[in-house]
Amino acid sequence: MQYGAIIRILGLLVALFSVTMLPPAFIALVYDDGAGLAFMVAFILSLITGLAFWYPYRRDRADLRAKEGFLIVVLFWTVLATFGALPFALLDQPQMSITDSVFESFSGLTTTGATVIEGIEFLPTAVQFYRQQLQWLGGMGIIVLAVAILPILGVGGMQLYRAETPGPVKDSKMTPRIADTAKHLWYIYLSLTIACTVAYWLAGMSWFDAICHAFSTIAIGGFSNYDASLGHFNSPAVNIVCVIFLWIAALNFSLHYSAVVGKNIKNYFKDPECKVFFSIQFVLITICFLVLVNYTVYDSAEIALDQALIQAVSISTTAGFATTDFSAWPAFLPILLIFSSFIGGCAGSTGGGLKVIRVLLLFIQGRREVDRLIHPKAVYAVKLGDRAIPSRVVEAVWGFFAAYAIVFVFIMIGLIATGLDNITAFSATAAALNNLGPGLGAVSSTYAEVSDGAKWLLMIAMLFGRLEIFSLLVLFSPTFWRS
Repeated sequence: MQYGAIIRILGLLVALFSVTMLPPAFIALVYDDGAGLAFMVAFILSLITGLAFWYPYRRDRADLRAKEGFLIVVLFWTVLATFGALPFALLDQPQMSITDSVFESFSGLTTTGATVIEGIEFLPTAVQFYRQQLQWLGGMGIIVLAVAILPILGVGGMQLYRAETPGPVKDSKMTPRIADTAKHLWYIYLSLTIACTVAYWLAGMSWFDAICHAFSTIAIGGFSNYDASLGHFNSPAVNIVCVIFLWIAALNFSLHYSAVVGKNIKNYFKDPECKVFFSIQFVLITICFLVLVNYTVYDSAEIALDQALIQAVSISTTAGFATTDFSAWPAFLPILLIFSSFIGGCAGSTGGGLKVIRVLLLFIQGRREVDRLIHPKAVYAVKLGDRAIPSRVVEAVWGFFAAYAIVFVFIMIGLIATGLDNITAFSATAAALNNLGPGLGAVSSTYAEVSDGAKWLLMIAMLFGRLEIFSLLVLFSPTFWRS
């Protein structure tokens, strides 16, 4: 294990991450909201610590193997989220415990969107901005991780895109092209953020609110500057903007990359995952709308459609924005929406969940097994579109699903052991593991009343969900630590 190279990279990452404390510090100075000192102290501590780790190993240029890649990926999120908690811990208002500070930071950087803070609109302006910025940075990290790194490590079926999708994921080893890929992804991500900001402003938001909500929309994070989330604006136009950009952000960024680099949008229409994703969205919205109209939850069909559209898209893509308390909706809708978050967005997007491609492959494989029962001697291939999927990929998807289910059960039982009721424990596990945010029961709005032990368990779930399960699970294998 090349520990020197790993420490050098992490030290450099922490030093670079410290720079992200400066924009909130500047905002605190402009608005004179009293939060500037906390961000400056956090900046200095992060910078000094990062340089202290980097300097002794600055000349260590050893080649990294896949083993070191897994460790760096895991430490990337845990270390940066820990340092990201410093401003929260140092603030005078609100006063937050270490557990709450780390929880808020982990939730932001993993784009989960669960919060322990109440009275968000009364927070210092710098803190409001920082929470949104965490999600935006986390979203970009997810894209680079999912599109450029995980396919190379061969994690959980994501390697499918190395062979099947045009664009960056065809790379089979760490090469300078990954840096070029990351650069293009940054351009795409930044362009979408700017476009979303302008659209929110045109829909009636202030520039500050537009920037903050664009950060969390493109990252599919769900943080807002208001306790009522998007419901604060009570605007169908804002909801429509949110829905459109959530759909864009929930698509595989390899398709965006291909469209930009190849100047061709045909791949959007040919991609099987993209077509299934929008089919699921249409079915969800339709079901929610029909149930809301049938139960006359709202005064008109137009309002019911608006609410069905934003809530179905927000929850199913794992954003977690709210315009109403969906947990109070009638019949099976709250459970349906929670289960929709298990599917989540497309692979290579900022969305959470199992990902559409894996669910699609599981469905195709299940259908093949039924056909085999009817015709035992027939040969059936698992196909995605016109392409046959290698058995290794199908096995990886089944392995991912099994690991996901096991982790889910352990986290949920652990939460019940901390004193949470069954519904709250189930929905909180789903919300954390799928990086959704809001749940049902005691966690429908905030996680402030959840015990510290439960919060640490949920942070572990957030990491498992964000790192595609295997990236973290592999560290628990004794084989991993053998040289």
